[in-house]
Amino acid sequence: MAERLYLFDTTLRDGQQTQGVQFSTTEKHAIARALDELGIDYIEGGWPGANPTDSEFFENPPQTRAKFTAFGMTKRAGRSAENDDVLAAVMNAGTRTVCLVGKSHDYHVTEALGVSLEENLESIRASVAHIVADGREAIFDAEHFFDGFKANPEYATACIKTALDAGARWVALCDTNGGTLPQEISDIVSDLISRGVPGDQLGIHTHNDTENAVAGTLAAVLAGVRQIQGTLNGLGERCGNASLTSVIPILLLKEPFASQFETGVSLDSLPSLTRISRQLDDILNRVPQRNRPFTGASAFAHKAGLHVSALLKDPSTYEHIDPAVVGNDRVIPMSNQAGQSNLRKRLADAGIDVPKNDAALGRILEEIKAREAAGYAYDTAQASFELMALDELGRLPEFFEVKRYRVTVERRKNKYDEMVSISEAVVVVKVDGDKKLSVSESHDETGNDRGPVNALSKALSKDLGRYQDCIADMRLVDFKVRITDGGTEAVTRVIIDSEDGQGRRWSTVGVSANIVDASFEALLDSIKWKLLQESGANA
Repeated sequence: MAERLYLFDTTLRDGQQTQGVQFSTTEKHAIARALDELGIDYIEGGWPGANPTDSEFFENPPQTRAKFTAFGMTKRAGRSAENDDVLAAVMNAGTRTVCLVGKSHDYHVTEALGVSLEENLESIRASVAHIVADGREAIFDAEHFFDGFKANPEYATACIKTALDAGARWVALCDTNGGTLPQEISDIVSDLISRGVPGDQLGIHTHNDTENAVAGTLAAVLAGVRQIQGTLNGLGERCGNASLTSVIPILLLKEPFASQFETGVSLDSLPSLTRISRQLDDILNRVPQRNRPFTGASAFAHKAGLHVSALLKDPSTYEHIDPAVVGNDRVIPMSNQAGQSNLRKRLADAGIDVPKNDAALGRILEEIKAREAAGYAYDTAQASFELMALDELGRLPEFFEVKRYRVTVERRKNKYDEMVSISEAVVVVKVDGDKKLSVSESHDETGNDRGPVNALSKALSKDLGRYQDCIADMRLVDFKVRITDGGTEAVTRVIIDSEDGQGRRWSTVGVSANIVDASFEALLDSIKWKLLQESGANA
């Protein structure tokens, strides 16, 4: 029988320690729902009373199958557990599971807390016992455990045993500073278990300061722990925590884990992993990390022609798993390194059927090489590649024609005598024989200028006649500028990432000596690609 591993997500608590991250209550509910649907066992919601958002979240908690967990700390020395107001705030949250952090490194006990080693043990014992006596499940996070064990293994072990003897269901061994390497973690966990601590009550909580959080987590599992703590996308303070978006597929798909263990996440729910990973990035208003393992847009991207030729025969030649298993897609980027194998595969993936010996294939490859020599980059702008290929094939519809555009940026004083910038764009397009003029200013809801490119985007998409409804759910999600060579005559490359209401994402590229012109080219391609999908005219 496979042994059960329990997944404990701390995205909403430890992940919120990430610099620049602060979830709203609504966002916390959305993340909790996604985690619950995935099959996570424990969802740590935050620290009740620590801030208004966490307090509000626990006043209206999510209804989850997973065990919704409140986080706090052990009681302070000199107070009883019943009379510690910080511990009371955690208990008053009413969750069925409570996770408390406490010291397990003798140096931190005597120097940071300024209490005796015995007083710290009593704080652990009394706090855990108080939770258990109230009918709750108790988890003890042993802070600085691995450093503490290396310094004083007897005392670190005593902290763990004290929590377990007081009734804790789990004790999480924390690599708080993130500096313990996987082999050390394995050795220390094995040593701890040999001292009479049951592995099926131990958890692992690693940080990624040496880029070893996932490896350390897996080493701990093989050494005997049975609870795994981590965050979506590896969020967390400093370099982050162990990424559950990497740990989970490894546990389900890789040996020896796949045959030895089972989790609350099933193979049926695993394809939602990529969507959830990118949903978190959307909430954070971050561009998804393209090279993130398993869920990144480039995780299964193949650029070299030799690789693609082999992939067409057997995908396992250059892929360690089928991307669909985790909800991701195989990508065959186009670049000046491409051969006809790449080209035909990429065209086929886009629904563009071209015979093997069609002369247009050679023309498309030459056009790619010429454009990339001029500054274009099609390996990261798949939508622009598809439009260019269809144009070479004579299959690109002319949805509309841009007759002219103008952008102005004015610096002037407002009614409050403050200097402000005002960007305005005028775009004239011809749709179905009719000219349409659109004018837009660029500003956000507070009146701050959002720049000339934003003004252009608004004007271009303001009135496209019968195509207007097709682009109503489009939005720009990222805008990247790269100067491809130096000097005052430098060529500027702009990459724009767009998204629609169906969850489709696509990238387009524009190149010009003028940054506004390059941006406009990428914007045009973005709209054309969207219209192409809606019309189904690319076959």
